[in-house]
Order: sequence, then C-alpha cells, then structure tokens
Amino acid sequence: MIRCLVRTALLAAALALLAACGGNRLQKAGQASVFNLQMTTDLDWARVSAPRQEQWTVDGAALNQLMILSRIQPREHVFLRAKERSWRPDGPWFRAGMRPDEVRDIVVDGLRGAGWANVQARQLRPVRWGDAPALRFDLDLDNPNGLVYRGLVTAAEREGRLTLLVWIAPAEHYYGRDAEAVGRMFDSLRFAV
Repeated sequence: MIRCLVRTALLAAALALLAACGGNRLQKAGQASVFNLQMTTDLDWARVSAPRQEQWTVDGAALNQLMILSRIQPREHVFLRAKERSWRPDGPWFRAGMRPDEVRDIVVDGLRGAGWANVQARQLRPVRWGDAPALRFDLDLDNPNGLVYRGLVTAAEREGRLTLLVWIAPAEHYYGRDAEAVGRMFDSLRFAV
C-alpha cells in the first residue's frame, strides 16, 4: 500500500513538473493559433512545443501525429534537424524559391532519413492558405516495424522561409477516422500577419 502511494505521489509530481514546463497543453476544437498561423480544428489535440516546431496528437504519437514546423530557413533541414554542410550538399535542405515538386521531394527524403520506409507522395496540388499560395500532397509510408501509415502534407513559403505541416496516422483505422477533419483544418490555414 505504501509503495502504491509513493508511486502515485511520484507520478503526480512528474505530471506537475511537466505541466510547469509550459511545453505541453491541450488544444480544444475550434480556433487555434500556432507560430504565425491561424486555423480551425474539429478535433481536440495534445500539443507539445519546442522552438519553431510543435507536435500535436489526438491519441498518442504512434497512433496519429501532426508535426508543425515554422520558418524553416534556407540551407536548413526540412525537419529542423541540422544546417546544410559542404560535405553533405544533397540532403533534404530547404532553399528559398523551390518548386512544389522540390518541396515534396525534400519532405519525402526527410521522412526516409528519419527511418520511415516505402515513403511515397501522391496527388501534389496547389492550395491556398488565405491569400498565400501553398501546396498539399498525400503520403503512403511504413514505420520501421512495418506498420502501414498514410498522411497529409501542406506547406507554404513566406518571406523566403518554409512553414510545413505533416500529419500521419496508421492506415488501418486512425487515418480514415481523422483524415477529413485534418483536411478541413488544412483548408482553414491562414498566416496571422
């Protein structure tokens, strides 16, 4: 009994410490702001923040995750992992003025470099984030253990920097359940200023 109380107290302390860090919070359905973006979501999300990036999830990152990456600079890794180096000029580095197919290709390369397998992009199409031109495409990919995922990607360049949203979920249930809601959220994207 005492051991159970100690575990409960330690868990409560850990959760309080995590909440105090300010990096985690709940995003209720409705209007949402993140970095310099505004959007409307039909879903409740848990948000985990880091500089220039957030990860959102409904059920846990293994079951669905939305990665939001803001202000990716030229010569920076598309997933904010590193800067381009002269000894590795062919990595998934963003460059201002990239064509939509080039942005798609660096996202695919970045996912492959992160350990995803069989990454395929399809249906690249132009969209708008309010007044800003943007792009969107669909993903098919497998995690390192072979579980099949699907996803949606949208991106826009503004003032020479890229903003990228990547949502992935297992194809078997979670993708079908939430794809329409995520698509509507992507349709509502606007730059705040």
